[in-house]
Amino acid sequence: MEYAKEIEIDGKSLKIETGKFARQANGAVMVTMGGTMVLVAATAADEPKQDIDFLPLSVDYREKPSAAGKIPGGFFKREGKPTEKEVLSARLIDRPIRPLFPDGYRYESQIAAFVYSFDGQYDADVLAAVGASAALMISDIPFQGPIGEVRVVRVNGKFIINPTLTEIEESDLELTVAGTEDSIVMVEGEAKEVEESVLLQAFEAAHLEIKKIVALQKELASEAGKEKFEAEEPVVDEELYEDIKKLAYERYVELVATILSKQERQQKNKELQTEVLEALAEKYPESELEIKGVLHDMEKDLMRKQILEEGKRLDGRNTTEVRPISIELGLLKMTHGSALFTRGETQSLMTLTLGTKADEQIIDGLQEEYKKRFLLHYNFPPFSVGEVGRYGAPGRREIGHGNLAERALKAIIPSEKDFPYTIRLISDILESNGSSSMATVCSGSLALMDGGVPVKCPIAGIAMGLIKQDETYQILTDITGTEDHLGDMDFKVAGSDKGVTAIQMDIKIKGLSFEIMEKALAQAKEGRMFILDKMNSAISAPRESLSPYAPRLITFPINTDKIGTVIGPGGKVIQKIQKDYGVEVFIEEDGTVNIASTSAEGAQQAKEFIKSIVAEPELGKDYLGKVVKLTDFGAFIEILPGVQGLLHISQIDNVRVNKVRDYFKEGDTVKVRIVKMENGKISLSRKVILNSRDEKEKEK
Repeated sequence: MEYAKEIEIDGKSLKIETGKFARQANGAVMVTMGGTMVLVAATAADEPKQDIDFLPLSVDYREKPSAAGKIPGGFFKREGKPTEKEVLSARLIDRPIRPLFPDGYRYESQIAAFVYSFDGQYDADVLAAVGASAALMISDIPFQGPIGEVRVVRVNGKFIINPTLTEIEESDLELTVAGTEDSIVMVEGEAKEVEESVLLQAFEAAHLEIKKIVALQKELASEAGKEKFEAEEPVVDEELYEDIKKLAYERYVELVATILSKQERQQKNKELQTEVLEALAEKYPESELEIKGVLHDMEKDLMRKQILEEGKRLDGRNTTEVRPISIELGLLKMTHGSALFTRGETQSLMTLTLGTKADEQIIDGLQEEYKKRFLLHYNFPPFSVGEVGRYGAPGRREIGHGNLAERALKAIIPSEKDFPYTIRLISDILESNGSSSMATVCSGSLALMDGGVPVKCPIAGIAMGLIKQDETYQILTDITGTEDHLGDMDFKVAGSDKGVTAIQMDIKIKGLSFEIMEKALAQAKEGRMFILDKMNSAISAPRESLSPYAPRLITFPINTDKIGTVIGPGGKVIQKIQKDYGVEVFIEEDGTVNIASTSAEGAQQAKEFIKSIVAEPELGKDYLGKVVKLTDFGAFIEILPGVQGLLHISQIDNVRVNKVRDYFKEGDTVKVRIVKMENGKISLSRKVILNSRDEKEKEK
């Protein structure tokens, strides 16, 4: 049986239908807004996995080129690995729904979202997140939703929910917000130095529409939903728990109260875990996962209790304290800029590379193809956490963290007109214990300034945490990895001293009030200002000059009808310019010429040459020309590349000239002035220049 539900979201129709597509999935829906349609299917295995201690959920989001009337590029002409946009969209689905599965849920589950129609107006990512929640709600999979997800922007001071792509371009704030009926559960987005109060207003505007989407899904589930199967929550044997407690509880009390480095704490935990497992191996031979789970929860409960009751954290800090910061600039000698930013046990080594137009990244997806000139790439090698691992393509986490840092810094990147370089930043995380993405923001800002990129201000980032028990809570500034793992919130905020440029929030609990969010933003601002002060002490403004190893760029306009002249037949002219002067030349459709070279002199010479070949002859102007042909009645002089004029025999000298060859031979250079331009013909004179010179001599 087919079902369809429809509501209006900020003046736009949102439709969810089921019963027509993918009927063998546990749950499947088609979500439509405008001409954009995305199918989302939710499936789960019949039996739980017994040998894991995590939620086995995977989310895939794919944009079919056919949705926008395109055929994929490449040799095979079919879809390949997920694009960065698809990976980021999958994360926007995964993050809000993951905390809403029951504790101990171990059934392998998959959300698959496919964009089948794209109207060029409404992005399908938030629709796919709504579809994932709706598919789970009508399925027999236990899910403690629903959630709604919307995009909110601000254009001319007005908030718009689920805007068009054009409205996104015009906005000074763009956020993706997910929430339940009662609270916000996820935020991701960027802004142009927007104040915290504006963010809260955006959250509230988004949540009003989210409530409508949640109500719609509940209505659909009541009519089309299946009965949920029961996923047994893990129950620890009481005798086993008491045996573990006798062996480990007091040790954990002491361990939590002791200030240790990350590696020291990991080693102590490992030793204690090994002791408990060995002591209970004979009595409980098949309970290793349960024992590890109890030990994990024991440490978690004690850590949280210490923070809530004493305001003391594992590393000895209070709740608002930022870990020690150190900064080193320009340590990679041959690069175009570099910075090493260390905060506690988290360290980002940032490298800046400046490139040319040829280095821009071409983005080809459902939207119209476009180019990116600012790129930030984030790498998280296994050694950063003391582990052995495989090196390969960047994972979803690396892509997500890099994108967040890129969005944070995008607001301060100078325009192409002011700084015509392609800019690439590479963050290598050399050490990690909490918020390496925010360390990347800081090191990226520092490397830009170290490289002489004329950014308007520094940007810093900080990660906030939360420990909440009933109505009691503590907000934590600059969280460590353990506080992220054992806490209730990961709230990253980046910005300048004027406002926020990027934000990302995930929570693990079902309720987060606007009061807590407001306090977290205020506390994050204090921490950000502290970090900015440290950064300004290291470098307060961009360096006055670029690295000597960076390419030198010159940009200037020419008339569009002269582009062919510079390129030449088969590209011969532009290739010769590049070879003769050691430069790279790029010409845009609007006639903008970009010259790149490691030699400033070579770039300048290439510019002068190009200007000479596109120059238009001017009446009354003097030129140093080349004699290309001699006749009885005069000489033909090339005054500009491809432009010739006639120097008549009567205009060669201020005395009578009998033979032109008495004055010139082919290949000579001669200074002449244009005295007449008529019907495309140019008349030149040398005599007027000589007469002018004589007059000046007489005046002396």
